[in-house]
Amino acid sequence: MSSLRKFLTEKGYQKIKLTTTATNHFELAAEINGVKGNFILDTGASSSCVGKDVVEHFELFAEDSDVRAAGAGATNMLTQVSTKNKIKIKDWKKKKIDLVVFDLSHVNQALADHKAEKVHGIIGADILKKGKAVIDYKSKALFLK
Repeated sequence: MSSLRKFLTEKGYQKIKLTTTATNHFELAAEINGVKGNFILDTGASSSCVGKDVVEHFELFAEDSDVRAAGAGATNMLTQVSTKNKIKIKDWKKKKIDLVVFDLSHVNQALADHKAEKVHGIIGADILKKGKAVIDYKSKALFLK
């Protein structure tokens, strides 16, 4: 029987290497609007997001949103939304991606407390669904189609 990687590659998937943080999260590099960033992969996050402190870094246009964010020990956080963005993860690309923008300082503080690097944002289930994601935990790889 062929390996998972070979099977998925033959089906048109792109393999993306994941690294593990000191907090045992998977981390990956991605480009938003052509600008590189560092992201946590979070299958439990319904939407992909970036920190409000990196809006200019990724050349985002963010508008206020009525949606409140919750997660990682924080609740009822004000958000903004940025629409029609481009994302590239290794060779996988999508256009017209919406991103939630909110204060990620609590996430980055938790990472800093464990001597892990700061992240620009979170890749969530919305992008994983668009890419028909398969995660190979053993080989620390994300496959997107």
